[in-house]
Amino acid sequence: MKINKLYIAVLLTSGFVLQSCKDNSFLDVPSKERVEAEDSETVNTPEQFVNGIYGMFTDWDYAFSFLGVTEMISDNADKGSSSTDAGGDKLLLDNLTYTSTAGSFLSMWKRWYKSIGRASQAIDYTEKYGLTDEAYKNRLIGEARFLRALNYFYLVRGWGDVPIQDRDLIKREPASEVYAYIEADLQFAIDNLPIKSAYAAKDLGRATKGAAQGLLSKVYLYQSKWQQAADLAKTVINSGGYSLETDYAKIWRLEGENGSESLFEWQARGSSIAHGIQQYSQVQAPRGGAVNLGWGFNIPSQNLLDAFNAEKDNIRRDATIIFRGETLYDGRLIDNGVENPMYNEKAYSSANGGAGDTDKNVRYLRLGEIYLILAEASNELGNSNEALNALNTVRKRVKLAEITTTDQTQLRQLIWKERRLELAFEHDRWFDLIRTKQAKTAMAADGKTFQDKMLLFPIPEDQRIQIPEMPQNSGW
Repeated sequence: MKINKLYIAVLLTSGFVLQSCKDNSFLDVPSKERVEAEDSETVNTPEQFVNGIYGMFTDWDYAFSFLGVTEMISDNADKGSSSTDAGGDKLLLDNLTYTSTAGSFLSMWKRWYKSIGRASQAIDYTEKYGLTDEAYKNRLIGEARFLRALNYFYLVRGWGDVPIQDRDLIKREPASEVYAYIEADLQFAIDNLPIKSAYAAKDLGRATKGAAQGLLSKVYLYQSKWQQAADLAKTVINSGGYSLETDYAKIWRLEGENGSESLFEWQARGSSIAHGIQQYSQVQAPRGGAVNLGWGFNIPSQNLLDAFNAEKDNIRRDATIIFRGETLYDGRLIDNGVENPMYNEKAYSSANGGAGDTDKNVRYLRLGEIYLILAEASNELGNSNEALNALNTVRKRVKLAEITTTDQTQLRQLIWKERRLELAFEHDRWFDLIRTKQAKTAMAADGKTFQDKMLLFPIPEDQRIQIPEMPQNSGW
């Protein structure tokens, strides 16, 4: 029988990505960056190709480089760990002294483009495979396009103008074109994905209509498309498919995974066959002492703690921060011998402790954020009543006093503050600081010097060595 060899190329890196999965397990995805699929008996299915895109979220990059460019770089977090361990470029990111050679930028640039490559190849393969069930075919393509949009969203927020992979490997498209591409992918996903409750139990965690609507609402927010952001946020809220978890702390525990509030999570199992987000919990777990669960990186900053305390926001503070000497909800004591005074509780895994294969799902998008998108967009549209209703819905859950001001400028600042406290350590703080033009002031308050060139990440130097004609961002 003829042997088929399948190669899936990815742009903008020196390597290639090839996807092949040998069973129908949603998360059982090979961790290699290149796999040669020699198949003499069976044919790889489109669903297996799509599964391989999800698997990209379980890689080591999301346990270290990702933390560096989304949290440690911001005022939410410090490098942590030992003072003698710089964590590669993590101390540079924390201090805002990084350059274009910082390894974390290269890692995530490659990771996001490789994920896009898998998505595009899965789309092409599914379209040509010959599936006769149009709804199923379009669902798979919708999942791939949702995931492709998500990865482009990181790229455009980080670097601005970036290549659109299936158009040109070198030319950096204007950010507006990248956003239009993202919007088209998400609209297709909205039109073709099922609602969350329509999936079988075995498919829990796949992209849904609500996830695509929520992400598109967020994409609109980042472009100041206020009416579109508000309309889609209301669509999600009024869909009946989601509700706020009454106990904020429960969201981050095993019992809260894929719960009523969840629009989309990166799935993890915590076993060697289908590992979770590799070392995500271990890298951030308490370091030293008798407990000695992990490496202790990405710790809450004093600045963040002060923000919680100033708001008297004890519920979210205590669900977000592990304190030295604290006994956690599961009875584990974080003894006084640990190296750092605080750790990220949203990354804590009770069952896996500091194991490399964590069972911890990363909560990517949830209803709490959708309410805050509605609040911000409505305020910008001059609809203070709708903004206040959405904002106070989030505050009521954590027993904070209602906000009553209808002054647009004051309300804007309060909504931004609420985003920080509600979404701390959910990997958006840096992008929010850039989007809202708060970065220079916020980082100065954290003792760091923000330079205008930091409005965009530097194109990784290794990428420009490979493709010198790709222009660098200004100032780098």
